[in-house]
Amino acid sequence: MSDHAPNHPGAPDSATPEVLAEVTRAYQSLRAEIRKVIVGQDEVVDQVLMAVLSNGHAVVVGVPGLAKTLLISTIARTLSLSFSRIQFTPDLMPSDITGTEVIQEDRATGQRALKFVKGPVFANVILADEINRTPPKTQAALLEAMQEHQVTAGGVRHELPKPFFVLATQNPIEQEGTYPLPEAQLDRFMFQIMIRYPTAAEEEEIVRRSSVRAAVTITPTLDAASILRVQQLVRAMPVADHVIRYALRLVRATRVKEAPDPGVTRPRLVEEYLAWGAGPRASEYLVLAAKARAMLSGQTSASVEHVRSIAKPVLRHRLMTNFNAEADQVTTDDIVEALLKEVSPEGLSGTDKRLMDSVSR
Repeated sequence: MSDHAPNHPGAPDSATPEVLAEVTRAYQSLRAEIRKVIVGQDEVVDQVLMAVLSNGHAVVVGVPGLAKTLLISTIARTLSLSFSRIQFTPDLMPSDITGTEVIQEDRATGQRALKFVKGPVFANVILADEINRTPPKTQAALLEAMQEHQVTAGGVRHELPKPFFVLATQNPIEQEGTYPLPEAQLDRFMFQIMIRYPTAAEEEEIVRRSSVRAAVTITPTLDAASILRVQQLVRAMPVADHVIRYALRLVRATRVKEAPDPGVTRPRLVEEYLAWGAGPRASEYLVLAAKARAMLSGQTSASVEHVRSIAKPVLRHRLMTNFNAEADQVTTDDIVEALLKEVSPEGLSGTDKRLMDSVSR
């Protein structure tokens, strides 16, 4: 990025039109590099980039063969950051991720001392491949790293490099030999991103490219300083009170154990099919992701529509359905759609509400 880019020490603390234009150009360059390898999946790529620019983590869920690993590794290659790929297996131990202490002898003095040898988690971008194939003890080894950006070994804290992202993959249909992530760890992922089958035209292009097997050169577009600066700009972006209140209304409407807020009608699907609703982290991530969406769109503030556009990836893994939902094949995405249709921002007119309902459908 140029000297006027967000990583420049003299750059402003808020997203001016000039800075937004620079961020948009960098984003378009990122997308162009990623398209050299990845066909389609534009919304998936956008959501991963939003997580990165918001300093959040993401888990990508999809059936085998949809290039989940390739997608994340390609995005990592477009960033001038250190990258580690950890293949999660049933026999993986926590120390295989975080590192371990070993005894080393000083040849000059003959004295022995413990030295911490860093594991693969000490990188900017961590690809946690098939994260649900390892037992909870090893899954939990990532908790401190994801939340505190540090690793504690032998009572000593070791800071992780900045920026730091965990981008995980998960197979939703493979059940044997898997260990579903506990809700506490799922909640630490900003997004749960669903990757779908490609369209017929996209799949044709995938087959055509794979048959040629030409080498593709990826040019890194953003460095660590640039990403950290954009993260600051996302945090500093203004957001109106009514947008924050709308995010809160969506999240609080999912809490079936509590009475609904005044003026909020809880959707039938929530009442019948949710066992537990989303916590405060969901509200925080809704607003933060809306800011990132606005910035990538070249806009100076987040709006209600930005909140609505990222509601599913933020909420789907934070809602716990009951047995009735499983029996009736009602998913958390169905419940979020009902929320978007029936929970409106404060002061919204009937005409505006009907317009939003038509957009949701």
